[in-house]
Amino acid sequence: MSVALRMALQRDPDVALATIATAATALVVALVAAAAEAPARGLHLSSAWPFLLAGLLSPGAAQILVTIAIRESGSSRVSMVFGTAPLVSVTIALIFLGEPARAPLLAGAVLVVAGGVELARERGRPAHLSRLGLVYAFAGATLFAIRDNLVRHLAVGKTAVPPAVAAAAALLGGTALIVVWAREGIGRRWLRFLPAGLLFGGSYVSLFEAYYRGRVTVVAPLVAIESLAGVALSVLLLRDSELVGKRLFLGAALIVAGGALIGTFR
Repeated sequence: MSVALRMALQRDPDVALATIATAATALVVALVAAAAEAPARGLHLSSAWPFLLAGLLSPGAAQILVTIAIRESGSSRVSMVFGTAPLVSVTIALIFLGEPARAPLLAGAVLVVAGGVELARERGRPAHLSRLGLVYAFAGATLFAIRDNLVRHLAVGKTAVPPAVAAAAALLGGTALIVVWAREGIGRRWLRFLPAGLLFGGSYVSLFEAYYRGRVTVVAPLVAIESLAGVALSVLLLRDSELVGKRLFLGAALIVAGGALIGTFR
């Protein structure tokens, strides 16, 4: 999603349009998934309102910050910053959800932090990179983390709402907030953001399915694989503008190693 969004923003840097198009397309994907699972799981729409409110945080406010961050700092560096979200998620889960603290989880968190340090030490940055964009990215990642814990809290024996319906509700709430913020119509330019929206929708439904099945301390670090995928795809598709060096790859590898460590000892 990050790379597809960056490619579209290079053609059209309109953040408002990009955010609406991405979130609205993702909402359609989630609605299709909810319709597909309805015969087996039902809908339970009357119980979905907590997810609607959670969506105000993410994808609502978070996706606005993310789109600005990707426009200002590129997909590879922003993907790296997204990889720090599991650290925030695990911290919240340990403190507020009472999930058990184990040595491998803490070691994985340390590796995630080490990856972030490598990003901070990077010197061969492209000229377009804005440090403020990275701040926006971290703010978005923090909102991801809060959303992750809210979803997990609701999913554990507190709701009959199926995962895809919950994801659709969150996307609906987030899209509504984005529309109010942007006040932007959608025309033919929306089509260039379609790939990012489709990828975003697929990832959102998958994420909710994961949190219905596993603890935050397990799922969130595995999501950090996004960092390595984002860097690798940036090299493949955005080589001229992203300027990805060894230190960035090392940082992404450390983050993924942290996620793998936690996943192995789940």
